[in-house]
Amino acid sequence: MKTAVVVMLCLHQMSFSSAQECPSTHDLLNSLRQVEKMLAVHEASYQQGLRSLRKKISALHNSTMAIFKAGATCPKPEPPAHGRRLGRVFGIGHEVHFLCKPGYELIGPRTRVCLDSLKWSGQQPMCRRLNSTDNSLASFTPVARSSPSTSSYSSSSFPASAALSASSPSFSSSSPVSPLSSSLPTPPPPSSSVRPSHCTHFLGSTRCTCDVGFTISGRDNNICTDIDECRLFPLGQPGRLCVHQCVNTPGSFHCFCPAGYDLARDGRSCTDVDECENRMHNCTLEQVCVNTYGGFQCVMVGCPQMKNATYIKTSPMRCERNPCMLGDKGCTQAPNSISFHFLSVVSNMSAPRVLFRVSAARVLGDTLRFGLAGGRGRGHFSVQRSGRQTGTLLLVTPIKGPAALEAEVEMSELEHNSLLGRYLTKVTLFVSPYEF
Repeated sequence: MKTAVVVMLCLHQMSFSSAQECPSTHDLLNSLRQVEKMLAVHEASYQQGLRSLRKKISALHNSTMAIFKAGATCPKPEPPAHGRRLGRVFGIGHEVHFLCKPGYELIGPRTRVCLDSLKWSGQQPMCRRLNSTDNSLASFTPVARSSPSTSSYSSSSFPASAALSASSPSFSSSSPVSPLSSSLPTPPPPSSSVRPSHCTHFLGSTRCTCDVGFTISGRDNNICTDIDECRLFPLGQPGRLCVHQCVNTPGSFHCFCPAGYDLARDGRSCTDVDECENRMHNCTLEQVCVNTYGGFQCVMVGCPQMKNATYIKTSPMRCERNPCMLGDKGCTQAPNSISFHFLSVVSNMSAPRVLFRVSAARVLGDTLRFGLAGGRGRGHFSVQRSGRQTGTLLLVTPIKGPAALEAEVEMSELEHNSLLGRYLTKVTLFVSPYEF
């Protein structure tokens, strides 16, 4: 705008001067050159300012996009019907993987990537039911145990300890024996893991594809090689395919569970079989069946044989002391009652963890005390007071199974520091060899 005004003023001045005196050609050319120089200077200044403005806008755009990309994610991809999705991070550059349930094959990409446009690469995959005649894809197969008669059992006794621990229940460890190696499918021959690709020729170009579960390879993309899903997703890492054991098969894989478990509906988890409820045990009528993770225990609960006191069984899990003779301190010092409880836990369970609570139904004295009286594996347990009339048994360190530990929780009732009674709770902990 300034440039136009200056030019108009100069032209006006030149026309005004010409009315009085006609300028020479030399003066006119000099005036034009000055105007030209002035315009060139203004144009250069304008271009420089425009370039500087463009740089600032570009820098602002880049910084804004960097902040946007740092927190931006693609929309959460839904798992296909009759399938599942592996992967929980949906940021730019991250991948998600898709698998199908037993009896279905995946149609579409197995892997999708979050693009810079905040859209997923490829199309949404789907799971299609396999035909009964299609043997190209293997499905999951559980280790089935149809009835107790199909399984054999092994028993081992634990020795009883002396003195007060003589009241400890005797139990035998029993679990269905079903060797996993005999139930696993034989490894496929090498030829079944490699097969020719499916190639189509159109307008001078060739496109080759493989069945689901195979990847294309070879010099001319003419070979399909089986994908080992078990090696791709190891057991010890997040996103593993199987909880217990994974066996690769041509185009798919199988998940297997140990004896005492059934394969869950998801085809990868293992569900404990309750042998006691399903009457799949060999416990006698005198024994109590206790279900454990992966098996069961046959427990014989008996009252203790003590020198100064006698006990009578008042319920399947409780013994009461018979009345004491007047002045018999040895008898009155013995526990008034002994209760038995059995807990089943998995191996390496996190700690600290509350296992059991002992409470007094009524209090006659002025003080209640809780503590550990004994038992196998005392270093793994601790007792804390959790209320006026309640004590809590805690697991303070993880236990690797298989193991059977016992904690004796004692509750003492006092009146003016004089003992009124002792009540003993024996808690037996059966630890599974598995972490599920």
